[in-house]
Amino acid sequence: MEEMSGPEWESLCDGCGRCCLNKLEDEDTGQIYFTHIGCKLLDGTSCACKDYPNRSDKVPDCVRLTPANVRTLNWLPPSCGYKLVAEGRDLYWWHPLVSGDPNTVHEAGVSVRGRVEGSEEEIPDEELEDHIVRWPAVLPKRARLKRRPKD
Repeated sequence: MEEMSGPEWESLCDGCGRCCLNKLEDEDTGQIYFTHIGCKLLDGTSCACKDYPNRSDKVPDCVRLTPANVRTLNWLPPSCGYKLVAEGRDLYWWHPLVSGDPNTVHEAGVSVRGRVEGSEEEIPDEELEDHIVRWPAVLPKRARLKRRPKD
């Protein structure tokens, strides 16, 4: 991973948008809880950042993934291409690098498309606990298949 070029590194992103959901951490246990509330820059339809080149300026706590930190971040979803490669595992059939199609991440039900209930600008921090959901930390059954299902 450390030898990858910038474009090669970026290609590991499957475009699911799960990492751009707000998360809460239990200070006592370290347990991470996903919400269905997106970063103010997350486009819930395309599942992409609305201003990727300037995201760190607009969202100072935006975490830039690197070969070093993907090995230690405990909040990356189980489907994350960066995490899978860091663990020496194969990418799933729906990853655009495998399928050749950026829409398969949506087809497999992995992306946040249609599941973001609001942005961090709309939901106050003190209400985030009311928006905790389990699905971002779970890999959908369809996504776990060995190959693309025939419809």
